[in-house]
Amino acid sequence: MKKALITGITGQDGSYLAELLLSKGYEVHGIIRRTSTFNTSRIDHIYTDPHESNTRLFLHYGDISDSEQICNIIYNTKPDEVYHLGAQSHVRVSFDIPEYSGNITALSTTRILEAIRKSNNKIKFYQASSSEMFGKTPPPQSEKAPFQPRSPYACAKVYAYWMTVNYREGYNMFNCNGILFNHESPRRGETFVTRKITRGIANILANKQKKLFMGNLEAKRDWGFAPEYVEIMWLMLQQNIPDDYVVGTGENHSIREFLEEAFGYVGLKWEKYVEKDENYFRPTEVDELIADTKKAKEKLKWIPQIRFKELVRIMVDADLHKAGIKSPGEGAKILKDKFPQKWWKVD
Repeated sequence: MKKALITGITGQDGSYLAELLLSKGYEVHGIIRRTSTFNTSRIDHIYTDPHESNTRLFLHYGDISDSEQICNIIYNTKPDEVYHLGAQSHVRVSFDIPEYSGNITALSTTRILEAIRKSNNKIKFYQASSSEMFGKTPPPQSEKAPFQPRSPYACAKVYAYWMTVNYREGYNMFNCNGILFNHESPRRGETFVTRKITRGIANILANKQKKLFMGNLEAKRDWGFAPEYVEIMWLMLQQNIPDDYVVGTGENHSIREFLEEAFGYVGLKWEKYVEKDENYFRPTEVDELIADTKKAKEKLKWIPQIRFKELVRIMVDADLHKAGIKSPGEGAKILKDKFPQKWWKVD
């Protein structure tokens, strides 16, 4: 039985990845932070008491800012694969807490790579890199495009990217960078722009909210469906040779288009409900991102199935359902038609 260790297991990607690996017969270990309240809602449905027989999901208290804890967890769990997804991942917030963002998002990668190097160089390592690293680089962006980061978060991710490459080349480690463009789902954090929109629509229809305050509406992003993206994380670590891959849909849309599509799906005019708030603008903006996915298609045979309009419908339907509001239902139909044997929980 293969063993995998996931940092950020309680996040959107971590929860989907845990489900995927369990479906493939893995024993899965995850690192979670100790808090006074439960923060495991995304994985509660797959968690079982470790005292029960056949349990294959185990959680360990730890913090990716602590080298000793990381070393101990890797030494004790002896994983075959490590997926490093944990980070301070909110770009706008990284401007407010740049030092913390660097410590968690950048240096945590070094801590894990060092722990692997000292423990067992045969462990395969996945680094969650980000399209934000490209910043001002004109689209489309491929693996060969230069990095021009435009936020403390992106700068931290660039550091982590090159450390991953450096340890691969210097110590012959199996390290991969997945340069993932924006990927969303009903499990996306509520402060991220796509989920902020779809949850805001549900609240407006439920008369719990009157206005939705937004920042820059002209930024364009390449948006995909998160469960598909964790599959390519796994695929990267199943190859014979470690490498770095750009992952996306190859098309982009503005935040304004997302608003139009989401509000229009439920018969509302977004202009009646949306107002701009300067507090949500970034000091330096990334204007346009589009993934050049030729390498992933050729080497990993990976082609995303969910496109922009379908993603919007899936997310709106999910938030309406959570709010107890009848949805148009197209999102659920899309999932049923395209993923008849899906391995993740319907949210």
